[in-house]
Amino acid sequence: MGDMTAEPHLLTSELRAATGGAMLDLLDDLTTTMFCVKDTAGLYVAVNTTFVHRAGKRSRREVLGRSAAQLFVPELAERYETQDRTVMETGRSLHHELELISARGGRPRWFLTNKVPLRHEGRVVGLASLSQDVGADAVDDPAMTSLTRVVEHIAAHVGRPIRVPELADVAGCSVDTLERRVRRVFHRSPGQLVLTTRIDRATALLRESDLPLADVAGRCGFYDQAAFTRTFARLTGRTPAQFRRDHA
Repeated sequence: MGDMTAEPHLLTSELRAATGGAMLDLLDDLTTTMFCVKDTAGLYVAVNTTFVHRAGKRSRREVLGRSAAQLFVPELAERYETQDRTVMETGRSLHHELELISARGGRPRWFLTNKVPLRHEGRVVGLASLSQDVGADAVDDPAMTSLTRVVEHIAAHVGRPIRVPELADVAGCSVDTLERRVRRVFHRSPGQLVLTTRIDRATALLRESDLPLADVAGRCGFYDQAAFTRTFARLTGRTPAQFRRDHA
C-alpha cells in the first residue's frame, strides 16, 4: 500500500477530522483516479500518488500548498477553481462532471470528476475530489465531446421527460452508439444517467430549499410526488422527507 504519510500533509486538524487519515492512505492505492483535498483558499493540502503523476510532478512536495492555476493548463485550471468555489460556497456536491485534465506541458485526458464539500462542526472547511481517468486522451475525441453535450442537455432539461433518441440526436449518433459510449464512461445506461441526474438535483433542492415535495418532484422530472418518493427511497435508502430532516 502507498504511504501518504511518507511526505507531510498540509491538512489542518479540522480537515483531517472531516476526511479521516485512514481514508487518505486507502485512496493512495488508486492507480487511475486522481484524489485531492483543497482548503478554502483553493490550495491542495492532500493528494494521492496518481494526482502527483498526472500533475506532471515527481513528489507531493511539488504539489502541496499550490493552486490549480500553478499546476494545470490555465484555461482548464480556471474551470476547476470555479467548480471549487461553487462547491464550497453552496455546500453542494458536484457529480459526474466529464472534463479534460492536463498539466502544463502534458497531454490532455478525459476524466469523470466528483467533488464534495468537507464540513467540520457545521462549517465548510474545504473539499475532496475524485477524478477517474476514462481512457480517452484526444482533446477532439468525438465520442467524448458528444457526451459532454449529452450531460449538459440532461442538466438543462431535467425537469421534463427526456428520451434516449433525443439524447442520441444531441450526441449526433445512433441510439446503440450512444448506449455504448455512455456505458463505457459512466458505467450505466443513458436512462440511468438521466435518473441519477434527477436524483442529484432532488437532493440539492431538498437540502437547500423549503419547496414542497410535490414541487421538488416536478422540478426534477418525476411524474408525481408518489413516483418521486418511491424512486428516491429505492436509490438512496431514505424517503425525500427523511432525507430533508437528516440534512436540516
